[in-house]
Amino acid sequence: MIISIKPIFRSALVMLVFLISLTVNADVVKPALIELVVNEKGQVNIEIRASIEALLTGIDGRYKNTKDAPNADEYDVLRKMEADELLVEFEKFKSTFLEQISLVNNSKNKVDLIFKQVKIPEPGYTKVPRISLIELAGEVRDSTTSLTWYYPASFGDNAVRLKQVNKVKQEYHWSQWQWLKNDKSSEAMSLTEIVADKPLYQTVISYVVIGFEHILPKGLDHILFILGLFLFGVAFKPLLLQVTMFTVAHTLTLGLAMNGVINLPANIVEPLIALSIAYVGIENIFAKRLNNSRLLLVFLFGLLHGLGFASVLADFGMPENAFVTALISFNVGVEIGQLTVILAAFLLVGYWFGKKPWYKNVIAKPASLAIALIAFYWFIQRLDLNYF
Repeated sequence: MIISIKPIFRSALVMLVFLISLTVNADVVKPALIELVVNEKGQVNIEIRASIEALLTGIDGRYKNTKDAPNADEYDVLRKMEADELLVEFEKFKSTFLEQISLVNNSKNKVDLIFKQVKIPEPGYTKVPRISLIELAGEVRDSTTSLTWYYPASFGDNAVRLKQVNKVKQEYHWSQWQWLKNDKSSEAMSLTEIVADKPLYQTVISYVVIGFEHILPKGLDHILFILGLFLFGVAFKPLLLQVTMFTVAHTLTLGLAMNGVINLPANIVEPLIALSIAYVGIENIFAKRLNNSRLLLVFLFGLLHGLGFASVLADFGMPENAFVTALISFNVGVEIGQLTVILAAFLLVGYWFGKKPWYKNVIAKPASLAIALIAFYWFIQRLDLNYF
């Protein structure tokens, strides 16, 4: 059966245009991380790590990435500003910021907060959202037994925890992280006793969800990599071998990175992840069978992707007393996400067309070419040559 090469490139071009329209200059919208510290004198210090660019433009949790927002161009202008220029812009927003957030005591009274300092890093590697530090201060009365935090949905999702500090007795007690979405306030955080450990099932569920969401819907690059593995052949054994190698590898580097054993900057990891996706797409076009060399490369690429996963957990934080449980749960969530992608691809394509004699030329090759092209585009984009 002779098939013209034109439909292959025509199909690939359609896929390529669609993918580029989704990803040009996109930044993932990350949740803010908030740490509340209260000492024995009732002094409150709040550290908020968030994207000031997103705050100023109203790009919040409604958007999967910044390009989905109507004022994405304004965000792109802000993220390239020098630190002092962006600080000037944020000065205009300070009163609005304080009006929108709240810290409430057990008597339902709002704690008065003031700005202590704002630290904005220089632009640096602009392919990763710049995270600034906003520090607030306040005081609570001796009668205060708990605090409740509110960070509006218009500012985005947020994760919050509280630390009780008694410098005289040298006691320091952290609460568990609370991940807040949908404009919800935190649960009351105690100031009178050591906060009870979160039940094991809650930690498991929280981190499984984080891992799954990092694949679906947030991980387009990881989705394309898994689809690249799927497209090589819908036969179960080759796909299982590749996915197993990938899983073992990213689990290894994820654990090492979260324990501080290895650490590579994003401006190295992100371009290499894109290049790994491009390689898989290109090899799908020319390789005729699964070779040991491909399995080795999939393993090496999995090591890179594990470092990418680590950046997600580093942003969100890990419970010190349930580190292993959280790490395993996150991996389980990632694997569920990856299996969901494979299952969807099988039901949509593999089941119906996987055994057709024209499958490779009509479906696998065009899709692999589109994946390779968009990944190579990402590679060039993520280099951010101005950074070097």
